[in-house]
Amino acid sequence: MIRAMIVDDDALVRLGLADLLDGDAGIEVVAQASDGLHAIEQATAHRVDVALVDVRMPRMDGIAATARLRALPHPPKVITLTTFDLDDYVYNALAAGADGFLLKDTEPAEILRAVHLVAGGSAMLHPAAARRVIDRFHATGRPQATAARARVGRLTPREHDVLALLAEGGTNADIAACLGMRESTVKAHVSRILTALEVTNRVQAALLARDAGLTT
Repeated sequence: MIRAMIVDDDALVRLGLADLLDGDAGIEVVAQASDGLHAIEQATAHRVDVALVDVRMPRMDGIAATARLRALPHPPKVITLTTFDLDDYVYNALAAGADGFLLKDTEPAEILRAVHLVAGGSAMLHPAAARRVIDRFHATGRPQATAARARVGRLTPREHDVLALLAEGGTNADIAACLGMRESTVKAHVSRILTALEVTNRVQAALLARDAGLTT
């Protein structure tokens, strides 16, 4: 069972998301918070696997809250969920450690899918956000690409294979099936890849892989 927390200053949004998530047999909403500070308190009091976090909130916004949540001793995965499709929100959320970025007009089924994917160790970006992030990283020029290739060069050949599939959006199960591994082995490879690349989550690893030219 995935233990979820909803963080939004709009009570109606919290209610709607809670109804959506609780309608999934594999998800239980264990906490709700009205701002970032409240979210830290709730995540400390309850074991949370995935937090859906709004960006624009009083006292502490969603970007700062994401960074604080990811720094907890038992950090939840974070999906940033916002009305505003702004570039800076996407980049800042990912830099803070978010594993997903969705707009609030995302189809309910896709929100549920995102919760399951992120809880399982994968990542989820709204398609428009993903396209702009890729374009921005591709446009950063040769120094960025050179640095990315140097970091990818730290990986073993097998880790290189895993990273390439991860960058294409593969889940641990997908990668295991493609490479003839156990999922537990893939999970161990992913953990070592994140450490070697000096990134905090799969989204950042995928972006680095694309910048290094592993994928298009």
